[in-house]
Amino acid sequence: IITLPLDNPQAARVRKRSASESVPEQEFSRPQAVSWPTPGGTTVHGLFYPPSSTRFQGIGLPPAIVSIHGGPTSQAVASFHPATQFFTTRGYAVLQVNYRGSTGYGRDYTEALRGTWGVYDIEDAISGAGHLVEQGWVDGGKLVIMGGSAGGYTVLQALVNHVGFFRAGISMYGISDLFALVATTHKFEAHYLDQLIGPLPQAAGLYRERSPLFAAEAIRDPVAVFQGEIDQVVPKAQADAIVASLVSRSVPHVYHVYAGEGHGWRKTETIAHFYGAVDAFLRQYVLFT
Repeated sequence: IITLPLDNPQAARVRKRSASESVPEQEFSRPQAVSWPTPGGTTVHGLFYPPSSTRFQGIGLPPAIVSIHGGPTSQAVASFHPATQFFTTRGYAVLQVNYRGSTGYGRDYTEALRGTWGVYDIEDAISGAGHLVEQGWVDGGKLVIMGGSAGGYTVLQALVNHVGFFRAGISMYGISDLFALVATTHKFEAHYLDQLIGPLPQAAGLYRERSPLFAAEAIRDPVAVFQGEIDQVVPKAQADAIVASLVSRSVPHVYHVYAGEGHGWRKTETIAHFYGAVDAFLRQYVLFT
């Protein structure tokens, strides 16, 4: 809240901030619109945020967070994004991938995900990360893929299909079983997967092929899994099943379930713990390995 005296505009005074943390403007990373080709020649889009700090100097190329938005037919836009700034002020570059299927780039681009969810989103995350490496902007040995909900699904599926490409993955309330998603989803999205994968029972083979749970034994890279205890969109059972596979094979991982939280974090203590846990996970499995 800013008060602005009418007789003295220069005397504007901040009385209250919308967030408890105040970061100087010069610390913020500014997004850069980027595009890159897929192996098939299609152009994909995203937003690149380089590391930004006036206090610290990095050594060598920065690690990178490849951020996957939810939806999946949503969009990462150029606006203030606290999570992105959390990483960039700590020395990470961030690529927000607007993979084929995202809105904002025309109808053909959005409709490209019809029947190809679990394929194009992963291809575009991989090619986007590769583009950053080819440009010499980030360290190709310290790539992390991160996303929540549908983005978490892409994280898990990428770790299944591209073992070793990413140093680690971070999944927040991510989908692991498409059959279970169809069975438990709310009425508004009851037939959403008919377009993204195909109708059941005809497309049952694709549902199994593109569900990370049924190929979880392929995951070898460190994974951080975060889940709300009372999530009704992607129930906790989906995270439990993936984690059980990780535990049985001693795959490096952390698993945090937040009591009283649903599909996303709302409690101050949850948000604080989440970012602290992510920071510790990345330090252990990406920065200092």
